[in-house]
Amino acid sequence: MQQKDEKNIYFAKMLGEIIKEYRIKKCSINRLAHEYDLDVGNTSRIENGLIDAKLITLWKISEALNMKLSDLIIILEKRLGKDFRFIDE
Repeated sequence: MQQKDEKNIYFAKMLGEIIKEYRIKKCSINRLAHEYDLDVGNTSRIENGLIDAKLITLWKISEALNMKLSDLIIILEKRLGKDFRFIDE
């Protein structure tokens, strides 16, 4: 298992919070996973910021939430703040 630094953890938590927030408005995690061919356990771990999601999984989740992946990323960028960067200059 990869060790995560503070920025990775923060990123994963913010992403998970956004996904959970939008998913709760729509349906249960079980329903979302079963209807959109997602693994319930992995979806839960993504929502809780415990694992990094693959791009294809994020794409599926965003489609399940009736949003474009780019919209999900825009929301994430806003929540992270304009100064968030993985690489310090």
